[in-house]
Amino acid sequence: MSRSLNTPLLDQIDKPEDLRRFKEKDLRQIADEVRADLIDAVSQTGGHLGAGLGVVELTVALHYVFNTPDDRLIWDVSHQAYPHKILTERRARMRTIRQEGGLSGFAKRTESPYDPFGAGHSSTSISAGLGMAVARDLSGGDNNVIAVIGDGAMSAGMAYEAMNNAGALDARLIVILNDNDMSIAPPTGAMSHYLARLVSGKTYRTLRNRARDLTHKLPEFFREGARKTEEYTRGFFTGGTLFEELGFYYIGPIDGHDLDALVPILKNVRDAGHGPILVHVVTKKGKGYEPAENSADKYHGVSKFDVITGAQSKSKGNAPSYTSVFASSLVEEARHDDKIVAVNAAMPAGTGLDKFAELYPTRSFDVGIAEQHAVTFCAGLATEGYKPFATIYSTFLQRAYDQIVHDVAIQKLPVRFAIDRAGFVGADGATHAGSFDTAFLSPLPGFVVMAAADEAELRHMVRTAVAYDEGPISFRYPRGNGTGVDMPERGSVLEIGKGRLVKEGSKVAILSFGTRLADAMLAAEELDGFGLSTSVADARFAKPLDTELIDRLARNHEVLVTVEEGSSGGFAAQVLQHLATTGILDSGLKIRPVVMPDLFVDHGVPDAMNAAAGLDRAGIVSTVFRALGREADAAARRA
Repeated sequence: MSRSLNTPLLDQIDKPEDLRRFKEKDLRQIADEVRADLIDAVSQTGGHLGAGLGVVELTVALHYVFNTPDDRLIWDVSHQAYPHKILTERRARMRTIRQEGGLSGFAKRTESPYDPFGAGHSSTSISAGLGMAVARDLSGGDNNVIAVIGDGAMSAGMAYEAMNNAGALDARLIVILNDNDMSIAPPTGAMSHYLARLVSGKTYRTLRNRARDLTHKLPEFFREGARKTEEYTRGFFTGGTLFEELGFYYIGPIDGHDLDALVPILKNVRDAGHGPILVHVVTKKGKGYEPAENSADKYHGVSKFDVITGAQSKSKGNAPSYTSVFASSLVEEARHDDKIVAVNAAMPAGTGLDKFAELYPTRSFDVGIAEQHAVTFCAGLATEGYKPFATIYSTFLQRAYDQIVHDVAIQKLPVRFAIDRAGFVGADGATHAGSFDTAFLSPLPGFVVMAAADEAELRHMVRTAVAYDEGPISFRYPRGNGTGVDMPERGSVLEIGKGRLVKEGSKVAILSFGTRLADAMLAAEELDGFGLSTSVADARFAKPLDTELIDRLARNHEVLVTVEEGSSGGFAAQVLQHLATTGILDSGLKIRPVVMPDLFVDHGVPDAMNAAAGLDRAGIVSTVFRALGREADAAARRA
């Protein structure tokens, strides 16, 4: 930790048990020290900042009141769990967060017993918590299960499916709704806190339960009327009627930064006898750090920054980012075609569509954390002649696979899928890696699947997607900056299913799908130096394949290496299927696929991750040597 920090109370806390030894009057200072430590740590590493700053008091209160880790505390989404990590035996390692070999930026089961459930994606906590609560009851346990879910995560249907089930089961489950953005209902000061404390207290709950027992003896008509009278009377004063309808006992709203309000209410909730409870807590993103409070979007995820000024370090790359190239290309196409509409799922800045929305506000839609809805919403737009671009990170597109199959592919609707964050994503690790999109889209009949080799190719693919109306089409591109190639003013329409030969040789062929093309070219130069004349081709399409190009490479070379920054079952599988069915493999061709490893790779530096996977120049060269039986050369290259 930074030696400049003055954190005398926090220095005495390694785990929540230590926190619980302090008096309640000390919690305010402890929270202030946690906030200072969090700002200092993230300034040195980068990472998620605003959400964590917003839950400092809530985190302190939860660990003070509940007996973690025996009481299960689930964070959703767990990028808000940095203060939780500080208080759960990981403070000394916070300056390693999201660094190779360091702490994960999310809750992670293998990292700590205080992380009972990992959550890099949103809206999972209530389902997981309900499972834990039911397992506890089946085992005869008595511990608490607490799910902390952000209001953004409450925009996903899965959260309501879980709440509906929890209400029907009458399970003893505590849900903390962290309302930090939508402001479902603002706290109204002393009266709000008084009512929340009143309805969470034992006296009120005892009277309520006795009244409920009494109404069970009444005829059904009066029983239902009494239930609704109590529910709506309480809902009138406190809000939360929706949650009551789902079977939850609602408490709130509460100022999530007021420890004098939080602690007694959480104690009441902890001691409640049965049934699901929802506590509505209102917080402010970036709380306690002025730059983050004033610009919550820019301080959601940050690079290293100066604590005094808040200025973030800038990328040194001169080439534009792939995301910005996509966004500018779509803006250009929208200028020519008023049927283009853009859809994102709560990631307008991350996908670059905030720029599109500034110019075309009526044609841009942020549907919230609701990828399933986003895809079917696009399908509906397509039925009416519009050209929807479903712009979703690869890792989040997985959440909408049934909609892709049932609502788009089967009906052959021309939805355009712009798949950002394809391949390794570095510091966000396995939960955010774009590993599987090529593998899960390529098997779908009638689907066109593309990958951009560089930023110029991405611009061509945006225009190609605009022009293609025969069915669904996708294109993938990575996080980070492009390669610095010359850029056309506007993209050209590519011929569907046609790749390009970039370099011609006679002994070895490297067939690249996506942004590994630059490494394939470097590998070819090195192989040429070893007397192995090497061809390089950019496939462009995983489906439909350029079978003419593939057949030419397979028949005219001794070795064919396919390279893709994706999982097995993707582009290479399509190539192998084609070659096997045509009989070309019978000629003795040595074919070797180079793909991402068959494991979930922890966070790290993307270049190092690609090198470890054999997806860089050295890995491709070593693969060729091994295919030719030159193990000594391969070993020397790896060394």
